[in-house]
Amino acid sequence: MSTQRFQIPDWAFEFHGHECPFMPIGYRMGVLALKTLGVERCKDHEFHVFSEMGVGHPQGCMQDGIMAATGATFGKGMIDKLYYGKVAATFWHPDVKGAYRIFLRNEFQDKLAPHEFFNYRKMGIEPSQIPVEVRRDIVNIVLDATDDELFIVTAIPDFEYKPVKGSFAKAKCEVCGEYVFERYLRLKDGKRVCISCAGHEPDEMTIAVPNARLSHKH
Repeated sequence: MSTQRFQIPDWAFEFHGHECPFMPIGYRMGVLALKTLGVERCKDHEFHVFSEMGVGHPQGCMQDGIMAATGATFGKGMIDKLYYGKVAATFWHPDVKGAYRIFLRNEFQDKLAPHEFFNYRKMGIEPSQIPVEVRRDIVNIVLDATDDELFIVTAIPDFEYKPVKGSFAKAKCEVCGEYVFERYLRLKDGKRVCISCAGHEPDEMTIAVPNARLSHKH
């Protein structure tokens, strides 16, 4: 008995900009995360995603799919990149104890790897320029798979996360004069200045890997 093909709304592809396999993978990952957590697609800031993607990986398209499915967007500050270079993400909701990590199975990645789509990509051809029949075929492979064929879901019962408290407080940098939110003001030569004028990089997120607890420096 054949399974029904998973349906992804057209607007998700329009938002992403092209047809490829990893946006649908991310969308399915997000839908599965909502189902596993037992929560609805978020409207405000009540959800958080920790993507294990980094930079320079075409698979990063999965993040647009996750955002489309869950409503956890970069703009709302609800998704962070951990720069692990893996097709995986951890999903956290304040109403649920712990969190869940979802990883795209090695076996499914191996199944996709020989597809003609990636021959084009390795030649530097952008997804929108790949023949439509090739794009649609690899997308359908993703949509025809079951959740079990796609993903490994792991519960992380001791996962803890404390969201950064929102603030509207801001002040003018005493060097360039531009407004900057107070969290990012730095002290230099007795003046409160923005990070650019202070001449150093923003504090980065730190990760305590062994017990999956995350913290932020501010």
